[in-house]
Amino acid sequence: MSDHRRLLLTFPLVILICALLGGSFGPSLNGVAVASAASDDDIQKNLKIFTKVYDVVSENSAEQVDPDKAIYKGAIIGMLRTLDPHSSFFDPRDFRLLREDQRGHYFGVGMIVAPRSGKTIVIAPFPGSPAYKAGIRPGDVILEVNDRRTDNLTTTEVADLLKGPRGTAVQVVVARPGAEKPITFNIVRDEIPRKSVQDAFWLKPGVAYLDIDSFNENTGKEVEDNLKRLGEQNIEALILDLRDNPGGLLSEGVAVSDRFLEKGQTIVSHRGRSSPEKRYVARQGARGKQYPIVVLVNRYSASAAEIVAGALQDHDRAWIIGENTFGKGLVQTVYPLTGNTGLALTTAKYYTPSDRLIQRDYSNTSFLDYYYHNDLDEKNPLDVKMTDSGRTVYGGGGIAPDEKFTTPKLSPFQTELLFRKYAFFGFTAKYFGSRESTKLPKGWEPDQAIITQFHDYLLKQNVNFTEAEFSEHLPWIKEQLKREFYLTAFGTEDARRYVVETDPMVIKAVEAIPQSKELLATVKKMVVQRLSKQPNK
Repeated sequence: MSDHRRLLLTFPLVILICALLGGSFGPSLNGVAVASAASDDDIQKNLKIFTKVYDVVSENSAEQVDPDKAIYKGAIIGMLRTLDPHSSFFDPRDFRLLREDQRGHYFGVGMIVAPRSGKTIVIAPFPGSPAYKAGIRPGDVILEVNDRRTDNLTTTEVADLLKGPRGTAVQVVVARPGAEKPITFNIVRDEIPRKSVQDAFWLKPGVAYLDIDSFNENTGKEVEDNLKRLGEQNIEALILDLRDNPGGLLSEGVAVSDRFLEKGQTIVSHRGRSSPEKRYVARQGARGKQYPIVVLVNRYSASAAEIVAGALQDHDRAWIIGENTFGKGLVQTVYPLTGNTGLALTTAKYYTPSDRLIQRDYSNTSFLDYYYHNDLDEKNPLDVKMTDSGRTVYGGGGIAPDEKFTTPKLSPFQTELLFRKYAFFGFTAKYFGSRESTKLPKGWEPDQAIITQFHDYLLKQNVNFTEAEFSEHLPWIKEQLKREFYLTAFGTEDARRYVVETDPMVIKAVEAIPQSKELLATVKKMVVQRLSKQPNK
């Protein structure tokens, strides 16, 4: 996925949390007896040493010791980091956010905010949310929340202030580019659904597009609802987008895979030192719905997303396009602890239907290098398996696509405008800020007057560029302006649809539908041959 698409379509805070924590969680447990290799005497001895060290530090350190920071952020995290990159401890706030992500909803005003130049900026209100209905726009700078200034607050702290019980009021004061005075909004908080599946739509007649952002408690139902809304009987091919999907709940990854496989086919299995093997199979199956599927993945597709991609690939149910996925095949069991804290402990490893390991090797690399995932061709040459039709696949390096595709890198000029100057976002906020209405005619395109205004805006913002660069990138500039203007004038859904329809990898996926059809034909032929060899009864 291109960087500008990721910026528009994902909530940076959620992506960061899920990527760092690994994403795919098994069932929560209220208390489990776990066998320990260490004797009670060894444990007691080490606890006494730790207590003594803590006492010395707290009494003699040059800086006063914060007990919560020392234990939550220091001792516990340090212990877990000796195990693997994904075992994690959650303090009360992080544990609450985890549960919000898994449940797929929270209570607040409903908008994406982000830090920009030391301020908290509205990226976009969610369609139909209290913030949207109140009239908050992309580009608004949040100055106050309930009379509390935000100057010295982080974006996370501002987001926490905006949340609260359903039906309660919150006053938000914003500065709007182009407006002379701050604007005050009195908003009533409501339940904000956090969709894990974006609204599916038709790319062209018969070709549906379905984007799964993550796997929370509602993902399986959201997939089902979207397919029903489109009219699944009319689907001739499906583009399933799992790019930038950090994972989530194992049960929902299984449910989505079940939706496209045949009843009885294996989806995934996991096993560990103290965890016996458990195999998950399709219970319902596709029920005869055998349209071709093309799956899009990239280096940020992880965990439950890899379970889905691996299951569909191993059973030759889909053609996979993109980059090698992240390679997160560790199972975290979530243990609620005292004080509203929690522990996500790795208890097993995931294996695809062909029994290849999803997890990348992390034994000889730093956690920083592991998370950056620079080696996209990593695999274990000893972990060689076959798909149902006999295609060779490898384990130990995530899910390798059937067809490699990487979105072209941005030029220095494009990077400057998108990520250093936020030029399109800033220009659009300024353009609409002085206008009472944000309405535009359907099918709006940036004309020469808009291009000229944008050109002058760049000069005023001291953006260094040549006229040759501007002319060379003019088609791209028009695309970015259209995306940002659509976001303000029509909302996130129309903007997202435009971005998807012009996405090079989506266009490539549509062109690859014949490869997926060929896979389906091969599998059907093999089934017929297998049945013909069975003795008559």
